[in-house]
Amino acid sequence: MTTKKKSAVDWDVLIGMYKQMCSFRRFEERVGLAYTKQKFSGFCHLHIGQEGLAVGVQTALRDTDYMISGYRSHTQAIGKGIEAGQVMAELFGKVDGACRGKGGSMHMFSKQHRFLGGHGIVGGQAPLAVGVGFAIRYRNEDNIIVCYMGDAATNQGQVFEVMNMAATWDLPVLFIIENNKYGMGTDITRTTSVDALWKRALAFDMGHSDVDGMDSMAVLDHVTSLVETMRKDKKPHLLEALTYRYRGHSVSDPGTYRTKEEVEDYQKNRDAILHLGQHLVDNKMATADDLKAWDNEAKEKAKEAEAFADASPQPAVEELWDHVLAP
Repeated sequence: MTTKKKSAVDWDVLIGMYKQMCSFRRFEERVGLAYTKQKFSGFCHLHIGQEGLAVGVQTALRDTDYMISGYRSHTQAIGKGIEAGQVMAELFGKVDGACRGKGGSMHMFSKQHRFLGGHGIVGGQAPLAVGVGFAIRYRNEDNIIVCYMGDAATNQGQVFEVMNMAATWDLPVLFIIENNKYGMGTDITRTTSVDALWKRALAFDMGHSDVDGMDSMAVLDHVTSLVETMRKDKKPHLLEALTYRYRGHSVSDPGTYRTKEEVEDYQKNRDAILHLGQHLVDNKMATADDLKAWDNEAKEKAKEAEAFADASPQPAVEELWDHVLAP
């Protein structure tokens, strides 16, 4: 067994983060493979490359905190507590899915785990997040809501409207911009006049910051500090996380708008999993064999999730009219 060593963050927390990043990566790779096998169809947006941000943020939260996101949310849903098999089954349109197979890739949801969706409308999650922030204040809860959105979503008018509401009413909404540089296939620098997206908060006198989303430890430290403050002052914050996706915008995107060298540079030199793994080894928290074993474990878990989804039955025809209207 490896030697324990003191660090700014407890060693078992870092090991847990490493394992979770591996599980996210292998799960999404399995999803991409299942799509090519035509086990499901429709839109599918993979999170490969952005694991460091998802894991760092999740580790900083409480189970009682809320989370809402866009359509690139499979692993965020798993991090919030939905079982990987349920997420895979939802992708496959099976009854054991998080939404009984009726939501699909873009619409994961769990009331139990306070994961309030994946949403397919760009920026559509932001007004809902502010509504939840209002509910938190109204009920005097000691929670926050994390609202993930892509860089291109910050150009949507509704996002500006509700950030103004959150700032005016002092609502505990942590808006996180997953700036992976490309809104679909367009470089963000071609669609916005500002050189940093956190500057959007200046219009509302809102707290703002940025973080290296490819460094899971930096994300954990920064978000932990943010949420501690937000629980006290109940004010919103806009965080720009600089991250990168290795795959296309969706599984049908060949990614010809960027060079192969650019992608390889991120994979070899800035990958969040490699970065944290090297930190664990350098600080004698793990060995190279440990890292390999944890990665193999993640691969097996991804296979088990797919097997669970394969075995799950299709929804019965009689369910066609169920869950159409809220009770």
